[in-house]
Amino acid sequence: MKKLHYIIAFIAFGALMSFQKSPKHDADKINWITIEEAIELQKEEPKKIIMDVYTNWCGPCKMLDKNTFQNADVVEYINEHYYAVKFNAEGNDEVTFNDKTFKNPNYDPAKANRRNSAHEFARYLQVRAYPTIVYFDEEANVIAPISGYMKPQQIELYLKLFNTDKYKEMDTQEKFNEYFKSFKPTFKE
Repeated sequence: MKKLHYIIAFIAFGALMSFQKSPKHDADKINWITIEEAIELQKEEPKKIIMDVYTNWCGPCKMLDKNTFQNADVVEYINEHYYAVKFNAEGNDEVTFNDKTFKNPNYDPAKANRRNSAHEFARYLQVRAYPTIVYFDEEANVIAPISGYMKPQQIELYLKLFNTDKYKEMDTQEKFNEYFKSFKPTFKE
């Protein structure tokens, strides 16, 4: 009987420890959701949306996941200031956005990890390269798609530009160049 108490205590302790580690572990990762979920959340708590538009075969997309979207500073900033969406631009998911349903009618399951047909939603967002990060405002209006792989300090510039609404002041290339030159990154590489 005494052994049974020890076993129960050990199991309870293990469960408690894993529960305590869980929130920290979640804080180490970006809270990826769907665009539909992000739009619903915006109704309760308005935040901008960041959408990682990727494909399964894209090398720079995988580098972005590994080197940038796992960086502690990037994770913390995105989770605090944005709703994060991951979207496979050549996938087969059905997406509803602005009361319109988008599909990938030419999707070929045999090519799931190779080049496949472009999803209608990726075309709607005018994504022409992978990876592309699409930023949306608090009402799910597209602010800008930014193409290409970015290191943590490179994405920091855009995360802060859009989060602080500084982009609204930039109506010329010169104003953006000035912002770029004066920007002091704080994220660790």
